[in-house]
Amino acid sequence: MTASEEFTFVCPSCGESMEVNPAMRDALVENGCVVCGTSVTTGAFSPVDAPE
Repeated sequence: MTASEEFTFVCPSCGESMEVNPAMRDALVENGCVVCGTSVTTGAFSPVDAPE
């Protein structure tokens, strides 16, 4: 897996931040934040930059 397949998730409600893979991103969008339960959209994710 390359870094470009990883995303940084930041919950818009509780501020929890974590790196996730595409499957986890889909699960978070479907089920909400694992910490506070707030619904999240794909806008809460940003690609992890590949190391230079």
